[in-house]
Amino acid sequence: MGLTGAEISEAVRDAGWRYVLAGLSTAVSVPSARDAGVVAQRVLSVADEVAVDIRPGRVRLALAPVTAREIDLARRISELVRDLGYEPSPADAQVLEIAIDTLDAARIVPFWRAVMDYVDGPRPPEVVDPRGQGPSIWFQQMDTPRPQRNRMHIDVSVPHDEAPRRIEAALAAGGVLRSDEAAPAFWVLADAEGNEACVTTWQGRD
Repeated sequence: MGLTGAEISEAVRDAGWRYVLAGLSTAVSVPSARDAGVVAQRVLSVADEVAVDIRPGRVRLALAPVTAREIDLARRISELVRDLGYEPSPADAQVLEIAIDTLDAARIVPFWRAVMDYVDGPRPPEVVDPRGQGPSIWFQQMDTPRPQRNRMHIDVSVPHDEAPRRIEAALAAGGVLRSDEAAPAFWVLADAEGNEACVTTWQGRD
Protein backbone atom coordinates (compact mmCIF):
# COMPACT_ATOMS: atom_id res chain seq x y z
CA MET A 1 0.00 0.00 0.00
CA GLY A 2 1.37 3.40 -0.99
CA LEU A 3 1.79 6.47 1.16
CA THR A 4 -1.21 8.76 1.61
CA GLY A 5 -1.09 12.42 0.68
CA ALA A 6 -1.18 13.36 4.36
CA GLU A 7 1.78 11.09 5.13
CA ILE A 8 3.83 12.48 2.26
CA SER A 9 2.97 16.08 3.09
CA GLU A 10 3.95 15.71 6.73
CA ALA A 11 7.16 13.87 5.88
CA VAL A 12 8.56 16.71 3.75
CA ARG A 13 7.00 19.75 5.44
CA ASP A 14 10.04 20.74 7.52
CA ALA A 15 12.38 20.03 4.63
CA GLY A 16 10.84 22.87 2.61
CA TRP A 17 9.16 20.68 0.00
CA ARG A 18 5.46 20.32 -0.79
CA TYR A 19 3.36 17.51 -2.23
CA VAL A 20 1.82 18.95 -5.40
CA LEU A 21 0.07 17.06 -8.21
CA ALA A 22 1.43 13.59 -7.29
CA GLY A 23 5.02 14.78 -6.91
CA LEU A 24 7.36 16.64 -4.58
CA SER A 25 8.32 20.20 -5.48
CA THR A 26 10.36 23.07 -4.10
CA ALA A 27 12.31 26.03 -5.41
CA VAL A 28 15.52 27.79 -4.43
CA SER A 29 15.98 31.55 -4.92
CA VAL A 30 19.52 32.47 -6.00
CA PRO A 31 21.19 35.78 -6.91
CA SER A 32 22.53 34.78 -10.34
CA ALA A 33 22.52 32.20 -13.11
CA ARG A 34 25.99 31.13 -11.99
CA ASP A 35 24.66 30.39 -8.50
CA ALA A 36 21.73 28.53 -10.03
CA GLY A 37 24.17 26.35 -11.92
CA VAL A 38 26.10 25.59 -8.74
CA VAL A 39 22.93 24.58 -6.90
CA ALA A 40 21.76 22.41 -9.80
CA GLN A 41 25.13 20.69 -10.13
CA ARG A 42 25.33 19.89 -6.44
CA VAL A 43 21.76 18.59 -6.34
CA LEU A 44 22.31 16.37 -9.37
CA SER A 45 25.47 14.98 -7.81
CA VAL A 46 23.37 13.26 -5.13
CA ALA A 47 20.11 12.70 -7.03
CA ASP A 48 20.39 12.55 -10.81
CA GLU A 49 16.70 11.65 -11.16
CA VAL A 50 15.50 14.99 -9.81
CA ALA A 51 13.92 17.30 -12.38
CA VAL A 52 15.80 20.62 -12.40
CA ASP A 53 14.41 23.76 -14.02
CA ILE A 54 16.78 26.73 -13.96
CA ARG A 55 15.30 30.18 -14.43
CA PRO A 56 16.74 33.64 -13.70
CA GLY A 57 16.96 33.88 -9.94
CA ARG A 58 15.42 30.50 -9.22
CA VAL A 59 16.03 26.76 -9.41
CA ARG A 60 12.91 24.59 -9.31
CA LEU A 61 13.27 20.98 -8.18
CA ALA A 62 10.80 18.12 -8.51
CA LEU A 63 10.69 14.42 -7.66
CA ALA A 64 8.05 11.94 -8.85
CA PRO A 65 6.54 9.48 -8.29
CA VAL A 66 6.71 9.65 -4.50
CA THR A 67 7.93 6.74 -2.41
CA ALA A 68 9.94 6.62 0.81
CA ARG A 69 13.06 6.93 -1.33
CA GLU A 70 11.99 10.24 -2.88
CA ILE A 71 11.10 11.57 0.56
CA ASP A 72 14.60 10.70 1.77
CA LEU A 73 16.12 12.33 -1.32
CA ALA A 74 14.10 15.50 -0.74
CA ARG A 75 15.44 15.75 2.79
CA ARG A 76 19.03 15.17 1.64
CA ILE A 77 18.67 17.79 -1.10
CA SER A 78 17.34 20.31 1.42
CA GLU A 79 20.36 19.73 3.65
CA LEU A 80 22.67 20.26 0.69
CA VAL A 81 20.85 23.45 -0.35
CA ARG A 82 21.05 24.82 3.18
CA ASP A 83 24.77 23.97 3.34
CA LEU A 84 25.16 26.20 0.27
CA GLY A 85 23.51 29.07 2.17
CA TYR A 86 20.07 28.92 0.56
CA GLU A 87 16.63 27.92 1.77
CA PRO A 88 14.06 25.78 -0.07
CA SER A 89 10.97 27.86 -0.84
CA PRO A 90 7.79 25.74 -0.87
CA ALA A 91 5.55 28.70 -1.71
CA ASP A 92 7.11 28.65 -5.21
CA ALA A 93 6.33 24.95 -5.72
CA GLN A 94 3.58 25.55 -8.27
CA VAL A 95 2.65 23.03 -10.98
CA LEU A 96 0.44 24.11 -13.88
CA GLU A 97 -1.84 21.83 -15.87
CA ILE A 98 -4.61 22.50 -18.38
CA ALA A 99 -7.98 20.75 -17.99
CA ILE A 100 -10.42 20.31 -20.88
CA ASP A 101 -14.03 19.31 -20.23
CA THR A 102 -15.23 16.69 -22.71
CA LEU A 103 -18.05 14.28 -23.44
CA ASP A 104 -15.71 11.87 -25.22
CA ALA A 105 -12.04 12.02 -24.22
CA ALA A 106 -11.03 9.21 -26.56
CA ARG A 107 -12.30 11.27 -29.48
CA ILE A 108 -10.36 14.46 -28.73
CA VAL A 109 -7.20 13.24 -26.97
CA PRO A 110 -5.51 12.33 -30.29
CA PHE A 111 -5.96 15.88 -31.56
CA TRP A 112 -4.37 17.42 -28.48
CA ARG A 113 -1.58 14.86 -28.52
CA ALA A 114 -0.84 15.73 -32.15
CA VAL A 115 -1.26 19.50 -32.11
CA MET A 116 0.86 19.87 -28.97
CA ASP A 117 3.37 17.16 -29.93
CA TYR A 118 2.71 15.63 -26.52
CA VAL A 119 2.69 11.99 -25.41
CA ASP A 120 0.36 9.99 -23.19
CA GLY A 121 0.89 10.78 -19.52
CA PRO A 122 0.90 8.56 -16.42
CA ARG A 123 -2.66 9.53 -15.36
CA PRO A 124 -4.85 8.82 -18.41
CA PRO A 125 -6.63 10.48 -20.01
CA GLU A 126 -3.70 12.89 -19.94
CA VAL A 127 -1.05 14.13 -22.37
CA VAL A 128 2.29 15.61 -21.33
CA ASP A 129 5.20 17.46 -22.87
CA PRO A 130 8.05 14.95 -23.35
CA ARG A 131 10.49 17.87 -23.17
CA GLY A 132 9.24 18.79 -19.71
CA GLN A 133 8.55 22.40 -20.74
CA GLY A 134 4.80 22.83 -21.14
CA PRO A 135 1.95 22.06 -18.73
CA SER A 136 0.23 18.71 -18.90
CA ILE A 137 -3.29 18.52 -20.30
CA TRP A 138 -5.90 16.27 -18.73
CA PHE A 139 -9.48 15.61 -19.80
CA GLN A 140 -12.40 15.82 -17.41
CA GLN A 141 -15.35 13.60 -18.33
CA MET A 142 -18.68 15.42 -18.54
CA ASP A 143 -22.09 13.72 -18.63
CA THR A 144 -23.91 16.45 -20.52
CA PRO A 145 -22.79 19.40 -22.65
CA ARG A 146 -22.28 22.76 -20.97
CA PRO A 147 -23.00 25.16 -23.82
CA GLN A 148 -22.98 28.23 -21.59
CA ARG A 149 -19.69 27.49 -19.91
CA ASN A 150 -16.20 27.53 -21.36
CA ARG A 151 -15.08 24.00 -22.13
CA MET A 152 -11.56 24.85 -21.02
CA HIS A 153 -10.30 26.04 -17.65
CA ILE A 154 -6.93 26.26 -15.94
CA ASP A 155 -5.99 24.11 -12.94
CA VAL A 156 -3.28 25.58 -10.75
CA SER A 157 -1.98 23.01 -8.25
CA VAL A 158 -0.32 24.68 -5.29
CA PRO A 159 0.98 23.68 -1.85
CA HIS A 160 -1.97 23.22 0.48
CA ASP A 161 -0.79 26.05 2.74
CA GLU A 162 -0.40 28.39 -0.24
CA ALA A 163 -3.99 27.94 -1.46
CA PRO A 164 -5.68 30.47 0.88
CA ARG A 165 -3.28 33.25 -0.12
CA ARG A 166 -3.69 32.45 -3.80
CA ILE A 167 -7.49 32.47 -3.57
CA GLU A 168 -7.52 35.70 -1.58
CA ALA A 169 -5.29 37.39 -4.15
CA ALA A 170 -7.52 36.21 -7.02
CA LEU A 171 -10.65 37.53 -5.33
CA ALA A 172 -8.96 40.84 -4.55
CA ALA A 173 -8.07 41.15 -8.23
CA GLY A 174 -11.74 41.06 -9.26
CA GLY A 175 -12.32 37.32 -9.35
CA VAL A 176 -15.36 35.50 -8.00
CA LEU A 177 -15.65 32.22 -6.14
CA ARG A 178 -17.85 29.91 -8.18
CA SER A 179 -17.71 26.93 -5.83
CA ASP A 180 -15.89 25.65 -2.75
CA GLU A 181 -17.98 22.47 -2.43
CA ALA A 182 -14.96 20.27 -3.20
CA ALA A 183 -12.50 22.24 -1.06
CA PRO A 184 -9.79 21.63 -0.03
CA ALA A 185 -9.32 19.41 -3.10
CA PHE A 186 -10.20 22.37 -5.30
CA TRP A 187 -11.91 25.75 -5.41
CA VAL A 188 -13.54 26.95 -8.63
CA LEU A 189 -12.88 30.63 -9.34
CA ALA A 190 -13.65 32.79 -12.36
CA ASP A 191 -12.55 36.12 -13.72
CA ALA A 192 -14.95 38.97 -14.45
CA GLU A 193 -15.88 37.42 -17.81
CA GLY A 194 -16.50 33.94 -16.46
CA ASN A 195 -13.26 32.24 -17.55
CA GLU A 196 -12.59 29.63 -14.91
CA ALA A 197 -9.55 28.48 -12.96
CA CYS A 198 -9.35 25.92 -10.18
CA VAL A 199 -6.90 26.27 -7.32
CA THR A 200 -6.17 22.70 -6.28
CA THR A 201 -4.27 20.88 -3.51
CA TRP A 202 -3.58 17.29 -2.52
CA GLN A 203 -5.98 17.50 0.39
CA GLY A 204 -9.36 15.83 0.28
CA ARG A 205 -8.25 13.29 -2.33
CA ASP A 206 -7.05 10.27 -0.30
